[in-house]
Amino acid sequence: MNNTPNEFDSVIARCRNVYVLKMKDYGPSWRIMRPQTVNDQLFIKAKRIREIEMTGVNLVGESVEGELMAIVNYSVIGIIQLRNGFADNVDMTAGKATGLYDLYIAEARELMLRKNHDYGEAWREMLPSSLTDIILTKINRNKSIAANDNRTIISEGCEGNYFDMLNYAVFYLIKLQEENEK
Repeated sequence: MNNTPNEFDSVIARCRNVYVLKMKDYGPSWRIMRPQTVNDQLFIKAKRIREIEMTGVNLVGESVEGELMAIVNYSVIGIIQLRNGFADNVDMTAGKATGLYDLYIAEARELMLRKNHDYGEAWREMLPSSLTDIILTKINRNKSIAANDNRTIISEGCEGNYFDMLNYAVFYLIKLQEENEK
């Protein structure tokens, strides 16, 4: 029996730990990132996952799991930057950045629960590579939206894409966890 809420919480606990430890090393230095830079950070993580999936070669040695956790964390950073704007200097404490992380993760979890209900946990039947492709598509959408001064005509916009990327990365991490347990 699947227990997606608990699996989500378990994955997020690991992602949050990395976020907090990086905050101790660097603080919220990412506050200076403009929207396109956040999108490019997400792009290099997702592109690397796709290359590893396609070639089976990992010369750097960092895990797909680590890259997925970075996608979760950069997605939260993207939401923080959208809602607070970017800054010319680091203008936020690590504590404030962590509080916002927790707030936006709670929003992502609620969204995931609603969508999981409506879609019948369809992600469980998807290939991990499809999750990667969807994440890359959403990154490209955000790049297009950012190039258009964050204006959209009909789409949900960057924030919705960040929440979706976060949740798809969590789903992939759950799949990896299940695979490791077999």
